[in-house]
Amino acid sequence: MLKNSFFLLLLPVIIFTIWYITTTIGGVSPVIFPSIPQAWHSLNFQLYSGQLWQDLSISLSRVLIAFAIAAIFAFFLGIIMALSLRTNQIFNLTLNAIRQIPPLAWIPLLILWFGIGEVTKIILIIKSAFFPILLSTINGIQTTPMTYIELGNLYQFNIWQKLRKIYIPSLLPNLFTGLRLAMGLSWATVVAAEMIAANSGIGYRINDARIMLDSPVVIVGILVIGIVGLLLDKILLIISYYLLPWLRTERK
Repeated sequence: MLKNSFFLLLLPVIIFTIWYITTTIGGVSPVIFPSIPQAWHSLNFQLYSGQLWQDLSISLSRVLIAFAIAAIFAFFLGIIMALSLRTNQIFNLTLNAIRQIPPLAWIPLLILWFGIGEVTKIILIIKSAFFPILLSTINGIQTTPMTYIELGNLYQFNIWQKLRKIYIPSLLPNLFTGLRLAMGLSWATVVAAEMIAANSGIGYRINDARIMLDSPVVIVGILVIGIVGLLLDKILLIISYYLLPWLRTERK
């Protein structure tokens, strides 16, 4: 346990040591890069004033709403595309073309249509989250072992029984991989979108601090984004751990 903890904390300790040396002995201007005490003071101020909690709650609510919408539509469309060749032919080319366009490339057009309100950011996050979930769902169904499908045919399962007892259990590991990728992209997208087209949220706070040359707020914002992103990923990992007990058995 202690050995594992040592290796987990080794790189963060090295980074914070370099940070400390750079900002104390190295003579780096605090406007460019704040010291650890300055960042700590900024963190405490934002926590006790409620500013950080408000920024995080706004950003997280945007992510969770858009992520849920993307997950529902991508999951069901992925199942239909994987099982229906005609549906796959209808959607595949167009969706693949849309997938190649970065979410931020949509911002000018979305601002023209919807302004800088919530709709713009929700659409951007949905776009980011949609395709990893869609592709993981399709891949999960298409890689279902043929022995399982043949067994379903032997028992004369209809399509709904095959979905419930064969396809969905088989695709879940792939799906959770897609969900984790989608959550990471959603969190990154909301921060980027808030920097460009928002007046609230953690991304807006960082950009506003940049304009005001308030580097401690910028650093705190960056660190908080990393920590929250890590926590979101761990939550999905824990959920998959409990929903996929057969994988736990295989790992042992």
